[in-house]
Amino acid sequence: MMPVLQKHKLTMALMLATATLLTACDDDNSDKRVTEKEVESTLTRLATVPAGAEVTGAYITEQGDLFFNVQHPSSENIAVSHDGKVFNTGTVGYLSGVNMNKLPKVLTSSPVPKSDQDRQTVVSAYGQYKVLAQTGDTFAGAIPNGLGNVYDHKNIAPVISIDDPDFNGFIPSNENGTEGYLFTNWESAPGGMSRLKIKKADNEWTVEDGMMIDFGQWGTTGNCFGSVSPWGTPLTSEEWGNAGDETHLWDDRNWAEQDGRHRTIKAYMDPNDEKPNVVPNTYRLHYIVEIADPLTDQPKPIKRYAMGRYEHENSIVMPDEKTVYLSQDNTNGVLFKFVADTAQDLSSGALYGAKLTQDANRHDPATTGFDIEWIKIAHGNDTEIESWIAEYDNVEYHDGGQTHYLLDRDAEAWAQGADLYPDDGGKVTAGKEMDNRIAFLESRKAARALGATAEWRKFEGIYINQKRAKEAVEGVDLIANESVDKAYVYFAIADLDKGMIDEEGDIQLSDRVKDCGGVYRMKLGENYDVNRIEPVVMGSTYRAELSGAERCDVNSLSQPDNLIVMDDGRLVIGEDGFQENNTLWLYNPHANKQN
Repeated sequence: MMPVLQKHKLTMALMLATATLLTACDDDNSDKRVTEKEVESTLTRLATVPAGAEVTGAYITEQGDLFFNVQHPSSENIAVSHDGKVFNTGTVGYLSGVNMNKLPKVLTSSPVPKSDQDRQTVVSAYGQYKVLAQTGDTFAGAIPNGLGNVYDHKNIAPVISIDDPDFNGFIPSNENGTEGYLFTNWESAPGGMSRLKIKKADNEWTVEDGMMIDFGQWGTTGNCFGSVSPWGTPLTSEEWGNAGDETHLWDDRNWAEQDGRHRTIKAYMDPNDEKPNVVPNTYRLHYIVEIADPLTDQPKPIKRYAMGRYEHENSIVMPDEKTVYLSQDNTNGVLFKFVADTAQDLSSGALYGAKLTQDANRHDPATTGFDIEWIKIAHGNDTEIESWIAEYDNVEYHDGGQTHYLLDRDAEAWAQGADLYPDDGGKVTAGKEMDNRIAFLESRKAARALGATAEWRKFEGIYINQKRAKEAVEGVDLIANESVDKAYVYFAIADLDKGMIDEEGDIQLSDRVKDCGGVYRMKLGENYDVNRIEPVVMGSTYRAELSGAERCDVNSLSQPDNLIVMDDGRLVIGEDGFQENNTLWLYNPHANKQN
């Protein structure tokens, strides 16, 4: 771990910016003291987004183009950008004039916005942010209902207009990567995903065509972060719109009439209100959805039930095309792993949950790691799981009676090896022969019942660099001018709160960082397995006595959300924090090596 920096080497601003910084370094360098210059180079402010917005959708193409989004900016923004755009609605764009694969090692940060112009537009350290699309754009009728607008599954009436573009993933359609399709999540309940056909000429991208993907009768919800599989299919993550750990609320009419997510999802599934007493089947939602045939006229969304049902923030497939790590963005969430039976086929495999052991006698987030034991939850396949889901399609609101959905006592009976479901459990299964549906329909309940750690708070983006991972694990030379013998799965925690600091269970951290959040890593080993979690960089000390942005220092992380890993090992991290202008950071884990 990095020793405490001597105060006489730091200015007050640097102390605030790096108070909780832990540089990710090789074991043989872990005792080396870093200099002031090296610390300054670990976090670089690549860009800030307009007031009210969070940074989402960071994605770097093979050619080094960086896409990212402006999610839910303030509707009161009025400043006009250099290309004539106003950022008062959801925006998808890219950095023009920058090759992210050729950034210098020593970087200059963009300034903290001071003027109204800077606060209401995108300010970048390199290049210029160019807008590709904004909420409601029709592209000359290619998207007649407007980008981000979700209609019911019969395309009769609008359900919601989404101002929240999230994940971006680019799939090229030619060899040099100058043409292709940009897939973007639209995060709401119900949610959506767009596909823009884009082309690059004279170093500028333009949109040639577009569509909103049809998710069919059951739709999708809370489409948050995502990834592109090694075989070229987008993986979109259904996050929110659930009742968290209380699925039983869905068929309680008193709750349903008050919950806006419930109403809009029901409106999507049942546009003509043909079954007013029937509960919208929430077991149809909250999965990883693979977009098959992504470059055809009709991309095909396939819900991957075998990967478990919970509030998915993201999934990342390893280069073996079988092992997947998945994050649950909720209070008291679980770190999951899925191992497919067959490469490039996510329809069948085994689901695991992580059991953590915290470092002895350590509690500070910046210096405390965890050992991992993987607990197998169950093996399943999409076909069988879908048959279980279908049993909940036409249930009616219980109006105070027994819930139809699975409960904790069902999970506990299953974990203890009971032959039958308890009579006082979910109504659909009460007294019936036990099966493994709990593992895939209520994955957190099942993982917790088996002893996995369910204490993470706002477990956000999880990611690797495919080239670095493959070279480190398989010894395949893919990174130019660098020998990669270690690679990591990185993930962000937006705030270290709730179950992480409650002095109970497997995670018992101090509340020093709290809502400022931080980034962790897991070293990849043989067969792309991981068995250890280490802190990488944390936000500054959380200052509850202050208000607004000042609670987390502007020169350090403030609730990191999505992240990606570059070919050279540096991280791009997007914020969803307290700041008036959230930041797109570049973090250098190698700063202490002076490379």
